[in-house]
Amino acid sequence: MSHTIVPIHAIKGRGTATHLAHRFTSLERDAFDDGWGTLQDAEPRAPLATEVTFKDARSAITRNDSPDIYFDYGLNPYRGCEHGCVYCYARPTHSYLNLSPGLDFETRIIAKRNLAEVLARELAAKSYVPQMIALGTVTDGYQPVERELRLTRGALEVLQRCRHPVGLVTKGSGVERDLDLLAPMAAQKLAAVYVTITTLDGALARTLEPRAAAPYRRLRTIRALAEAGVPVGVSVGPQIPFINDDMEQVLAAAYEAGARTAFYTVLRLPWEVRPLFREWLQLHYPQRAERVMARIQDMRGGKDYNADFATRMKGSGLWAELLRQRFHKTCAKLGLNRERVELDVAQFRPGLLSGQSSLF
Repeated sequence: MSHTIVPIHAIKGRGTATHLAHRFTSLERDAFDDGWGTLQDAEPRAPLATEVTFKDARSAITRNDSPDIYFDYGLNPYRGCEHGCVYCYARPTHSYLNLSPGLDFETRIIAKRNLAEVLARELAAKSYVPQMIALGTVTDGYQPVERELRLTRGALEVLQRCRHPVGLVTKGSGVERDLDLLAPMAAQKLAAVYVTITTLDGALARTLEPRAAAPYRRLRTIRALAEAGVPVGVSVGPQIPFINDDMEQVLAAAYEAGARTAFYTVLRLPWEVRPLFREWLQLHYPQRAERVMARIQDMRGGKDYNADFATRMKGSGLWAELLRQRFHKTCAKLGLNRERVELDVAQFRPGLLSGQSSLF
């Protein structure tokens, strides 16, 4: 797959430096030096701005049947994510839109403007069987464009109205804006939030996940959620060997802030994420790039990635086992995961979506 490199000064605040050609591309273009100095003399490119395209969603709830994922229903207001996490396993989904999983994924955002209306219609269907909905598991519902578009809030208002349980996963401090919805839902056992903190190292976070909230800010979000009575957990994934080696410190800080549950994953490099991550390593950590990839391959049976359901989330082998032991021993020491958060689907009342009262 060929790709076009963007100058480093033009990717400040972006996770990747390239418009990587996606795997379905039939026509590819590459910049090359023709000997006349045209590459060196080219005008510097301005930093790329975010472009939002509005689409009407045909459906709101996605169904999942992967045996290694804890939820069956998902809800994602956006395609693409401005947070720009270089490791994001969702980047290859932009290929289906004929867009690059590289810079396009974090600069060309698809917003489902009618999400709340479609969600309400699906929840009100007689055939709908209520289960916990996981919101923001592919792309973050609290990425920067949510401040103005408020699509995530619209979905939460629908779920609150019909008393439907929801679990949120986010790196965005914007979730605090919706505490007026989440706190009452949590009191009814209808909401829980999981905040992802990959590292406490602010400099690393700025290159790894450049437009997500800073680590200290995410800890403040955990505290705000916990103080409002919302069950809050922390995700310390993905774990990347020799890059974010402060798992224990993250778990301790999250627990002190109020998190009471935790989980982790190891780095996944499906499809176009592999060359993007390799390029990121060469750009930011060239001295340890080979060492990092060697350890990743140790956890993936000698490959950059193995999609097997049994191992894709946690890896296999010695290094994967070491991560597992570190995680579980730290959780046991701190008191994380002692109680399971159970959300209540029995309160679901679809009739409330149309203003009807339940007869029961």
